[in-house]
Amino acid sequence: MNGKALALGESALTKTVTNVFKYYDPRTWKERGWLWTAGLFLVTYLVIVIVLGLIWSRSPGRFDVRAEALAMLHDDATQILTGTLTTAVAIRIADTLLKKPGGYLRNDLMPPGVYLDNIPNWEFGALTALRDLALALRSDFSRAQSQSVEDKDLEVAQPQFNYNADSWMLPSTESEYRAGRKALHSYLERLSEKGQTGAHFFARADNLATYLGAVEKRLGSLAQRLSYAVGQSHLNTDLAGEPEAGQSTPTPAQAETKTPWLEIDDVFFEARGYTWALLHTLEAMTIDFAPVLEKKNALVSLQQINRELQNTQDTLWSPLILNGTGFGPMANHSLVMASYLSRANAAIAQLRELLKTG
Repeated sequence: MNGKALALGESALTKTVTNVFKYYDPRTWKERGWLWTAGLFLVTYLVIVIVLGLIWSRSPGRFDVRAEALAMLHDDATQILTGTLTTAVAIRIADTLLKKPGGYLRNDLMPPGVYLDNIPNWEFGALTALRDLALALRSDFSRAQSQSVEDKDLEVAQPQFNYNADSWMLPSTESEYRAGRKALHSYLERLSEKGQTGAHFFARADNLATYLGAVEKRLGSLAQRLSYAVGQSHLNTDLAGEPEAGQSTPTPAQAETKTPWLEIDDVFFEARGYTWALLHTLEAMTIDFAPVLEKKNALVSLQQINRELQNTQDTLWSPLILNGTGFGPMANHSLVMASYLSRANAAIAQLRELLKTG
Protein backbone atom coordinates (compact mmCIF):
# COMPACT_ATOMS: atom_id res chain seq x y z
CA MET A 1 0.00 0.00 0.00
CA ASN A 2 1.47 3.42 -1.01
CA GLY A 3 1.53 6.48 1.18
CA LYS A 4 -1.38 8.16 -0.57
CA ALA A 5 -3.67 5.18 -0.08
CA LEU A 6 -2.62 4.88 3.54
CA ALA A 7 -3.40 8.52 4.14
CA LEU A 8 -6.83 8.12 2.54
CA GLY A 9 -7.51 5.07 4.75
CA GLU A 10 -6.53 6.94 7.89
CA SER A 11 -8.69 9.88 6.84
CA ALA A 12 -11.73 7.63 6.33
CA LEU A 13 -11.20 5.96 9.72
CA THR A 14 -10.87 9.34 11.42
CA LYS A 15 -14.05 10.53 9.76
CA THR A 16 -15.95 7.42 10.88
CA VAL A 17 -14.80 7.77 14.48
CA THR A 18 -15.71 11.45 14.45
CA ASN A 19 -19.21 10.66 13.20
CA VAL A 20 -19.70 7.99 15.90
CA PHE A 21 -18.75 10.41 18.67
CA LYS A 22 -20.89 13.06 17.05
CA TYR A 23 -23.96 10.87 17.58
CA TYR A 24 -23.21 10.77 21.31
CA ASP A 25 -22.31 14.46 21.60
CA PRO A 26 -24.86 16.27 23.84
CA ARG A 27 -24.82 19.22 21.43
CA THR A 28 -25.96 16.90 18.64
CA TRP A 29 -28.80 15.62 20.87
CA LYS A 30 -30.09 19.17 21.31
CA GLU A 31 -30.00 19.78 17.58
CA ARG A 32 -31.82 16.57 16.70
CA GLY A 33 -34.40 16.82 19.48
CA TRP A 34 -35.17 14.89 22.66
CA LEU A 35 -37.25 12.30 20.82
CA TRP A 36 -34.23 11.20 18.79
CA THR A 37 -32.11 11.18 21.95
CA ALA A 38 -34.63 9.00 23.80
CA GLY A 39 -34.73 6.61 20.85
CA LEU A 40 -30.94 6.32 20.85
CA PHE A 41 -30.88 5.50 24.54
CA LEU A 42 -33.69 2.97 24.10
CA VAL A 43 -31.87 1.17 21.29
CA THR A 44 -28.63 1.12 23.30
CA TYR A 45 -30.49 -0.18 26.35
CA LEU A 46 -32.16 -2.95 24.35
CA VAL A 47 -28.84 -4.05 22.84
CA ILE A 48 -27.23 -4.23 26.28
CA VAL A 49 -30.18 -6.18 27.71
CA ILE A 50 -30.18 -8.66 24.82
CA VAL A 51 -26.42 -9.25 24.98
CA LEU A 52 -26.46 -9.71 28.76
CA GLY A 53 -29.47 -12.00 28.46
CA LEU A 54 -27.64 -14.22 25.98
CA ILE A 55 -24.55 -14.38 28.19
CA TRP A 56 -26.50 -15.06 31.39
CA SER A 57 -28.62 -17.76 29.73
CA ARG A 58 -25.68 -20.10 29.21
CA SER A 59 -25.85 -23.14 31.47
CA PRO A 60 -22.71 -23.72 33.59
CA GLY A 61 -20.36 -26.41 32.35
CA ARG A 62 -18.94 -29.43 34.13
CA PHE A 63 -16.05 -29.37 36.60
CA ASP A 64 -13.53 -31.82 38.07
CA VAL A 65 -14.78 -32.84 41.52
CA ARG A 66 -11.36 -33.89 42.78
CA ALA A 67 -9.67 -30.68 41.64
CA GLU A 68 -12.49 -28.68 43.22
CA ALA A 69 -11.99 -30.39 46.58
CA LEU A 70 -8.23 -29.93 46.48
CA ALA A 71 -8.67 -26.22 45.77
CA MET A 72 -10.84 -25.84 48.88
CA LEU A 73 -8.61 -27.79 51.29
CA HIS A 74 -5.91 -25.98 53.25
CA ASP A 75 -4.16 -29.09 54.56
CA ASP A 76 -2.02 -31.61 52.72
CA ALA A 77 -3.61 -31.86 49.28
CA THR A 78 -2.19 -35.32 48.63
CA GLN A 79 -4.66 -36.97 51.02
CA ILE A 80 -8.40 -36.57 50.60
CA LEU A 81 -10.35 -37.79 53.59
CA THR A 82 -13.69 -39.58 53.29
CA GLY A 83 -16.55 -37.19 52.68
CA THR A 84 -14.53 -34.18 51.60
CA LEU A 85 -15.34 -34.63 47.91
CA THR A 86 -19.09 -34.87 48.49
CA THR A 87 -19.04 -31.83 50.76
CA ALA A 88 -16.89 -29.86 48.32
CA VAL A 89 -19.39 -30.59 45.54
CA ALA A 90 -22.23 -29.24 47.69
CA ILE A 91 -20.23 -26.04 48.21
CA ARG A 92 -19.45 -25.77 44.51
CA ILE A 93 -23.14 -26.15 43.59
CA ALA A 94 -23.96 -23.29 45.95
CA ASP A 95 -21.11 -21.21 44.51
CA THR A 96 -22.38 -21.81 40.98
CA LEU A 97 -25.88 -20.66 41.88
CA LEU A 98 -24.54 -17.46 43.46
CA LYS A 99 -21.49 -16.60 41.33
CA LYS A 100 -22.22 -17.68 37.76
CA PRO A 101 -22.62 -14.90 35.13
CA GLY A 102 -25.50 -12.73 36.29
CA GLY A 103 -25.50 -14.29 39.76
CA TYR A 104 -28.68 -15.82 41.15
CA LEU A 105 -31.46 -14.89 38.70
CA ARG A 106 -34.60 -16.63 39.92
CA ASN A 107 -35.64 -13.72 42.15
CA ASP A 108 -34.60 -10.92 39.77
CA LEU A 109 -37.08 -8.09 39.19
CA MET A 110 -34.94 -6.06 36.77
CA PRO A 111 -33.97 -6.74 33.16
CA PRO A 112 -32.57 -8.87 31.75
CA GLY A 113 -33.04 -11.35 34.61
CA VAL A 114 -36.77 -10.78 34.85
CA TYR A 115 -37.16 -11.70 31.15
CA LEU A 116 -35.23 -14.96 31.40
CA ASP A 117 -36.91 -18.25 32.28
CA ASN A 118 -34.59 -21.06 31.15
CA ILE A 119 -31.67 -20.37 33.49
CA PRO A 120 -33.91 -19.61 36.54
CA ASN A 121 -35.51 -23.04 36.06
CA TRP A 122 -32.05 -24.56 35.67
CA GLU A 123 -31.19 -22.91 38.99
CA PHE A 124 -34.23 -24.41 40.68
CA GLY A 125 -33.28 -27.89 39.47
CA ALA A 126 -29.72 -27.53 40.80
CA LEU A 127 -31.09 -26.05 44.03
CA THR A 128 -33.38 -29.07 44.49
CA ALA A 129 -30.36 -31.39 44.19
CA LEU A 130 -28.43 -29.23 46.68
CA ARG A 131 -31.32 -29.34 49.16
CA ASP A 132 -31.49 -33.14 48.96
CA LEU A 133 -27.72 -33.41 49.45
CA ALA A 134 -27.69 -30.99 52.40
CA LEU A 135 -30.48 -32.98 54.06
CA ALA A 136 -28.60 -36.25 53.50
CA LEU A 137 -25.44 -34.73 54.98
CA ARG A 138 -27.29 -33.55 58.07
CA SER A 139 -29.53 -36.57 58.65
CA ASP A 140 -27.46 -39.53 57.42
CA PHE A 141 -23.88 -39.07 56.26
CA SER A 142 -22.70 -37.13 59.33
CA ARG A 143 -24.41 -39.36 61.90
CA ALA A 144 -23.32 -42.81 63.08
CA GLN A 145 -26.78 -43.85 64.28
CA SER A 146 -30.28 -42.51 64.90
CA GLN A 147 -29.40 -41.19 68.37
CA SER A 148 -26.24 -39.37 67.25
CA VAL A 149 -26.01 -35.62 67.77
CA GLU A 150 -26.42 -33.52 64.63
CA ASP A 151 -23.40 -31.67 63.30
CA LYS A 152 -23.50 -28.03 64.39
CA ASP A 153 -22.63 -26.63 60.94
CA LEU A 154 -24.96 -28.90 58.98
CA GLU A 155 -27.74 -28.03 61.40
CA VAL A 156 -27.34 -24.44 60.15
CA ALA A 157 -26.65 -25.14 56.48
CA GLN A 158 -29.57 -27.42 55.64
CA PRO A 159 -32.45 -25.05 56.54
CA GLN A 160 -30.68 -22.10 54.88
CA PHE A 161 -30.93 -23.76 51.47
CA ASN A 162 -34.63 -24.40 52.03
CA TYR A 163 -35.33 -20.68 52.17
CA ASN A 164 -37.76 -19.33 49.58
CA ALA A 165 -36.05 -19.46 46.17
CA ASP A 166 -37.89 -16.37 44.87
CA SER A 167 -37.40 -13.89 47.72
CA TRP A 168 -35.86 -10.50 46.93
CA MET A 169 -36.96 -8.71 50.12
CA LEU A 170 -34.81 -8.73 53.24
CA PRO A 171 -33.51 -11.26 53.92
CA SER A 172 -32.84 -12.00 50.29
CA THR A 173 -32.47 -15.49 48.90
CA GLU A 174 -28.80 -14.84 48.10
CA SER A 175 -27.95 -13.85 51.69
CA GLU A 176 -29.58 -16.98 53.10
CA TYR A 177 -27.80 -19.26 50.63
CA ARG A 178 -24.47 -17.55 51.37
CA ALA A 179 -24.99 -18.34 55.04
CA GLY A 180 -25.65 -21.98 54.13
CA ARG A 181 -22.56 -22.08 51.97
CA LYS A 182 -20.47 -20.63 54.80
CA ALA A 183 -21.72 -23.30 57.20
CA LEU A 184 -20.91 -26.05 54.68
CA HIS A 185 -17.40 -24.70 54.28
CA SER A 186 -16.95 -24.68 58.06
CA TYR A 187 -18.01 -28.33 58.12
CA LEU A 188 -15.55 -29.14 55.31
CA GLU A 189 -12.68 -27.49 57.17
CA ARG A 190 -13.42 -29.43 60.35
CA LEU A 191 -13.89 -32.64 58.35
CA SER A 192 -10.55 -32.29 56.54
CA GLU A 193 -8.57 -31.32 59.65
CA LYS A 194 -6.22 -34.14 60.60
CA GLY A 195 -6.77 -35.64 64.03
CA GLN A 196 -10.07 -33.84 64.63
CA THR A 197 -12.97 -35.65 66.29
CA GLY A 198 -15.77 -33.09 65.93
CA ALA A 199 -16.91 -33.56 62.32
CA HIS A 200 -17.78 -36.92 60.77
CA PHE A 201 -18.79 -38.45 57.45
CA PHE A 202 -19.85 -42.09 57.52
CA ALA A 203 -19.60 -43.77 54.11
CA ARG A 204 -21.91 -46.73 54.69
CA ALA A 205 -24.07 -48.72 52.30
CA ASP A 206 -27.29 -47.91 54.16
CA ASN A 207 -26.58 -44.16 54.11
CA LEU A 208 -25.91 -44.22 50.38
CA ALA A 209 -29.03 -46.32 49.72
CA THR A 210 -31.18 -43.84 51.67
CA TYR A 211 -29.85 -40.90 49.63
CA LEU A 212 -30.33 -42.77 46.36
CA GLY A 213 -33.93 -43.45 47.37
CA ALA A 214 -34.59 -39.70 47.38
CA VAL A 215 -32.78 -39.34 44.06
CA GLU A 216 -34.85 -42.13 42.55
CA LYS A 217 -38.08 -40.32 43.38
CA ARG A 218 -36.79 -37.03 41.96
CA LEU A 219 -35.75 -38.62 38.69
CA GLY A 220 -39.05 -40.49 38.42
CA SER A 221 -41.03 -37.30 38.93
CA LEU A 222 -38.98 -35.34 36.41
CA ALA A 223 -39.24 -38.13 33.83
CA GLN A 224 -43.04 -38.16 34.19
CA ARG A 225 -43.31 -34.38 33.88
CA LEU A 226 -41.11 -34.44 30.80
CA SER A 227 -43.24 -37.15 29.18
CA TYR A 228 -46.35 -35.02 29.72
CA ALA A 229 -45.02 -32.63 27.04
CA VAL A 230 -46.88 -34.64 24.36
CA GLY A 231 -49.86 -35.45 26.56
CA GLN A 232 -50.48 -38.76 28.22
CA SER A 233 -53.59 -40.75 29.05
CA HIS A 234 -52.97 -42.90 32.09
CA LEU A 235 -54.94 -45.16 34.40
CA ASN A 236 -55.01 -44.64 38.15
CA THR A 237 -52.56 -47.15 39.67
CA ASP A 238 -52.11 -45.37 43.01
CA LEU A 239 -53.54 -48.25 45.03
CA ALA A 240 -52.49 -51.14 42.77
CA GLY A 241 -51.44 -54.22 44.72
CA GLU A 242 -53.06 -53.02 47.96
CA PRO A 243 -56.68 -54.26 48.05
CA GLU A 244 -57.39 -52.76 51.50
CA ALA A 245 -55.51 -49.49 51.00
CA GLY A 246 -57.30 -46.16 50.94
CA GLN A 247 -56.61 -42.53 50.16
CA SER A 248 -57.80 -39.17 51.45
CA THR A 249 -59.56 -37.96 48.29
CA PRO A 250 -61.06 -39.83 45.32
CA THR A 251 -59.32 -39.69 41.95
CA PRO A 252 -60.69 -40.56 38.48
CA ALA A 253 -59.93 -43.99 37.08
CA GLN A 254 -58.41 -42.42 33.95
CA ALA A 255 -56.90 -38.98 33.39
CA GLU A 256 -55.30 -36.99 30.58
CA THR A 257 -52.20 -35.00 31.53
CA LYS A 258 -50.38 -32.53 29.27
CA THR A 259 -47.79 -29.88 30.10
CA PRO A 260 -48.86 -26.40 28.86
CA TRP A 261 -46.90 -25.32 25.80
CA LEU A 262 -45.27 -22.35 27.56
CA GLU A 263 -44.02 -24.56 30.42
CA ILE A 264 -42.32 -27.30 28.37
CA ASP A 265 -38.93 -25.56 28.33
CA ASP A 266 -39.26 -24.82 32.07
CA VAL A 267 -39.47 -28.52 32.94
CA PHE A 268 -36.66 -29.36 30.51
CA PHE A 269 -34.20 -26.88 32.03
CA GLU A 270 -35.21 -27.82 35.58
CA ALA A 271 -34.31 -31.42 34.74
CA ARG A 272 -31.07 -30.29 33.12
CA GLY A 273 -30.09 -28.31 36.24
CA TYR A 274 -30.97 -31.16 38.60
CA THR A 275 -28.99 -33.73 36.62
CA TRP A 276 -26.00 -31.34 36.37
CA ALA A 277 -25.80 -31.14 40.16
CA LEU A 278 -26.60 -34.84 40.63
CA LEU A 279 -23.91 -35.91 38.16
CA HIS A 280 -21.17 -34.13 40.11
CA THR A 281 -22.56 -35.40 43.42
CA LEU A 282 -22.47 -39.03 42.29
CA GLU A 283 -19.00 -38.57 40.80
CA ALA A 284 -17.82 -37.43 44.24
CA MET A 285 -19.61 -40.32 45.95
CA THR A 286 -17.94 -42.76 43.56
CA ILE A 287 -14.67 -41.81 45.29
CA ASP A 288 -15.93 -41.25 48.85
CA PHE A 289 -17.86 -44.55 48.90
CA ALA A 290 -15.34 -46.52 46.80
CA PRO A 291 -14.51 -49.15 49.50
CA VAL A 292 -18.20 -49.86 50.15
CA LEU A 293 -19.04 -50.00 46.45
CA GLU A 294 -16.12 -52.29 45.68
CA LYS A 295 -17.09 -54.64 48.49
CA LYS A 296 -20.63 -54.82 47.12
CA ASN A 297 -19.25 -55.13 43.56
CA ALA A 298 -21.36 -52.08 42.73
CA LEU A 299 -18.76 -49.52 41.67
CA VAL A 300 -19.36 -50.15 37.97
CA SER A 301 -23.11 -49.72 38.53
CA LEU A 302 -22.64 -46.20 39.88
CA GLN A 303 -20.23 -45.39 37.07
CA GLN A 304 -22.86 -46.48 34.55
CA ILE A 305 -25.41 -44.18 36.20
CA ASN A 306 -22.95 -41.30 35.84
CA ARG A 307 -22.57 -42.16 32.16
CA GLU A 308 -26.33 -41.97 31.66
CA LEU A 309 -26.43 -38.61 33.43
CA GLN A 310 -23.63 -37.26 31.24
CA ASN A 311 -25.97 -37.56 28.24
CA THR A 312 -28.32 -35.02 29.84
CA GLN A 313 -25.56 -32.39 29.63
CA ASP A 314 -24.90 -32.71 25.90
CA THR A 315 -24.84 -29.47 23.92
CA LEU A 316 -28.30 -28.23 22.96
CA TRP A 317 -28.01 -27.14 19.34
CA SER A 318 -31.56 -25.92 18.88
CA PRO A 319 -32.42 -22.34 19.96
CA LEU A 320 -35.82 -23.65 21.09
CA ILE A 321 -36.99 -26.69 23.04
CA LEU A 322 -38.80 -28.61 20.32
CA ASN A 323 -41.95 -30.54 21.14
CA GLY A 324 -42.65 -32.82 18.19
CA THR A 325 -44.83 -35.88 18.55
CA GLY A 326 -43.26 -39.16 19.60
CA PHE A 327 -42.84 -40.55 16.07
CA GLY A 328 -43.30 -37.32 14.13
CA PRO A 329 -40.89 -35.52 11.78
CA MET A 330 -39.76 -33.03 14.45
CA ALA A 331 -37.58 -33.83 17.46
CA ASN A 332 -38.96 -33.86 20.99
CA HIS A 333 -36.29 -32.75 23.45
CA SER A 334 -38.45 -33.51 26.47
CA LEU A 335 -38.88 -37.18 25.51
CA VAL A 336 -35.15 -37.55 24.85
CA MET A 337 -34.35 -36.09 28.27
CA ALA A 338 -37.03 -38.32 29.86
CA SER A 339 -35.42 -41.41 28.34
CA TYR A 340 -32.04 -40.54 29.88
CA LEU A 341 -33.64 -39.93 33.28
CA SER A 342 -35.67 -43.12 33.11
CA ARG A 343 -32.59 -45.23 32.38
CA ALA A 344 -30.68 -43.58 35.22
CA ASN A 345 -33.69 -44.08 37.49
CA ALA A 346 -33.88 -47.80 36.70
CA ALA A 347 -30.14 -48.18 37.29
CA ILE A 348 -30.39 -46.43 40.66
CA ALA A 349 -33.18 -48.79 41.72
CA GLN A 350 -30.96 -51.75 40.89
CA LEU A 351 -28.01 -50.18 42.71
CA ARG A 352 -30.09 -49.64 45.85
CA GLU A 353 -31.14 -53.27 45.83
CA LEU A 354 -27.51 -54.29 45.37
CA LEU A 355 -26.43 -52.13 48.32
CA LYS A 356 -29.04 -53.75 50.54
CA THR A 357 -28.47 -57.37 49.58
CA GLY A 358 -25.20 -57.53 47.60
